[in-house]
Amino acid sequence: MLTVLRRHLLTKPVLKRMRKALPGLSETEREALEAGDVWWDAELFTGNPDWSRLLQTPPVKLSAEEKAFLDGPVEELCCMLNDWEINWERKDLPPEIWHFIRNNQFFAMIIPREYGGLEFSAYANSQVIRKIASRSVVAAVTVMVPNSLGPGELLLQFGTKAQQDYWLPRLANGTEIPCFGLTSPQAGSDASAMEDSGVICKGVFQEKEIIGIRLNWHKRYITLGPVATVLGLAFKLYDPEHLLGEQESLGITVALIPTHLEGIEIGRRHLPSYQMFQNGPNWGKDVFIPLDFVIGGQSQIGKGWKMLMEALAAGRGISLPSLSASGTAFAARTTGAYARIRQQFNIPIGKFEGVQVRLGELAAHAYLLDAARQLTCAGLDQGYKLAVISAIMKAHTTYRMRDAINNAMDVHAGKAVIDGPSNYLGNLYRAVPVSITVEGANILTRNMIIFGQGAIRCHPWLLKEMLVLKEKNSKQALIAFDKALWGHIGHGIKSLGRAWLRCWTNARYSPAPAVNGSVQRYYQKIGGYAAAFAVLADFAFLTLGGALKRKEMLSARLGDVLSELYFLSAALKRWQDDGQNEEDLPLVEYCMHEGFTTIENRFHAILANLPNRPVAWLGRFIIQPFGPRSYGPSDTLIKKCAEILLTPSAQRDRLTAGLHPGDENSAVYILEKAFNLVVETRPFAEKMNKAQVNDIEQASQLDILSKEEAGKLKAADKAIAEVIAVDDFEAGSLMGIQKE
Repeated sequence: MLTVLRRHLLTKPVLKRMRKALPGLSETEREALEAGDVWWDAELFTGNPDWSRLLQTPPVKLSAEEKAFLDGPVEELCCMLNDWEINWERKDLPPEIWHFIRNNQFFAMIIPREYGGLEFSAYANSQVIRKIASRSVVAAVTVMVPNSLGPGELLLQFGTKAQQDYWLPRLANGTEIPCFGLTSPQAGSDASAMEDSGVICKGVFQEKEIIGIRLNWHKRYITLGPVATVLGLAFKLYDPEHLLGEQESLGITVALIPTHLEGIEIGRRHLPSYQMFQNGPNWGKDVFIPLDFVIGGQSQIGKGWKMLMEALAAGRGISLPSLSASGTAFAARTTGAYARIRQQFNIPIGKFEGVQVRLGELAAHAYLLDAARQLTCAGLDQGYKLAVISAIMKAHTTYRMRDAINNAMDVHAGKAVIDGPSNYLGNLYRAVPVSITVEGANILTRNMIIFGQGAIRCHPWLLKEMLVLKEKNSKQALIAFDKALWGHIGHGIKSLGRAWLRCWTNARYSPAPAVNGSVQRYYQKIGGYAAAFAVLADFAFLTLGGALKRKEMLSARLGDVLSELYFLSAALKRWQDDGQNEEDLPLVEYCMHEGFTTIENRFHAILANLPNRPVAWLGRFIIQPFGPRSYGPSDTLIKKCAEILLTPSAQRDRLTAGLHPGDENSAVYILEKAFNLVVETRPFAEKMNKAQVNDIEQASQLDILSKEEAGKLKAADKAIAEVIAVDDFEAGSLMGIQKE
């Protein structure tokens, strides 16, 4: 009786008000929201994460077959790659590399063995990309695209048995090169604005009259488009003659189309930031295809947007995050080596505190990004389609890679500015904008998707409430809304009390697993921030409702908090999985202190800008009664992290594991050789300094150095000179490359 009274006196008026206040979900928005799964992101959104769920997640590992592939074909491919030749001389991968990639099934990592594919785990896929990216961005992009958003993934998830049986073996053995066309001049982030269209009609295909689709499209920015033999195409489908039913507008649909069909035109190549992977536009004019070219057949007509969102969830969590983690680790390793080799004022530049600030951040971010990469792969390998986490990973790993490359460029200075075969950073620097732009531009992802989609998908009650709002004013809708509303209210009250207790006690009573004492405090702190985040998320929805969709700055800050919580969880998980190695604690501590500072600053900005000031004051009282209390890593901690990159060690190798060392003629190999020689001969140089002798020959003659020591010092000097040299060219041409 009380429940019925509550529904009519309280719930019903709220339902009516929310229907007016909140905008209705379009079918496209609903499909995007419902696509994919939630996982650890949902735990964080509860405000009370269950740490056992995180720590019991099986660590990522490679099978024997996957290790063999990395040590065999991947290693061989990396040795074949010459980044300068690819980008500046050939403007493409050499034919022998294209042949090697296709013949060794690099395009078939996600395809099951029953179709001739490799059927690798998400982690193996990621490891392959990581290693290749340390040699060539072009090669990495070429390999990762068919294993990410493309026909292979769509066929696996949605294709008919006949489509899978025909196409997957051909994709696996390299007979077909796939690409996928989504972006068009009118539709970038807003896919619903695409003008690419298909019309259901009768036509002739292979000399038979059938009911099919007549397509017209213009796509651009299509990776592998210029060389593709089969094109996955997204378009809006219409049935004006009602040949399939009463509905005229059928929605976004995805089809698989051989590129040799009449009416298809492959355009000239784009030049994306001087990265010479194959990319370009294509057009179709009155291209007629059978209905069974639609991926999934006629039953999947109009379901293309949901298909794309679900397929993107996996690929977006692997490809660019793997490339970004690789780029960051590469920047850390090379910059540490260069900072130890390069001297100014008779000391290595890595000993200057200004440089150590950059090195410390590089080391910590290399650890953090790889931790997040491994955790995400662990979730994907458990079968989750991580829509929100993939958005977090794509945006924030590429942002951090940009920071890492900028730090590396600043330390290398002129060495990284002058292009040539000996510049191992310039090309990576140019590639950064591509990674930030593609697979969902970061501005949109950060400002709208991470929190917007995350809040609705991960919140225990919000999506249930929103879905009920679309229902008619029925008794069933009222009952469902009553349950969701009061569940939300109960959750909000619990979150409020939890956040108040944890924030006022500096998270001393926040649950934490039984681990190393100092690390245990980090679990507690993250739990405290998660509780505060849950309250602020509810405050934002309570006071702004549907208007929050347009408050992109607030949404971005809330999304940043969720993202930081995920990355920090990943760092703790990695430290646990790595055996709680004490050597790595400075890296963990740096990540924690930097992340806590970001979170507290975002809390401060959210509360300062929340339009409803009384609610903001209440939030300030509960969450930040003493203001922000974290100020980032200490100077001592920064120096500890920097030193990891300045000294050869197992820890440095572990931090940058999975990168290719380069062949004997590569600039990276020469850099590493010089780095090891400089460290080895440091005691010999100190002998000369103590004796105040600057000439190696003289030091040898005076018995300050043995002949062997003098020889090694000469070899070190020669190696240093080779590293710090930059390339120059004949005037008016790019021929005749020679060192200074």
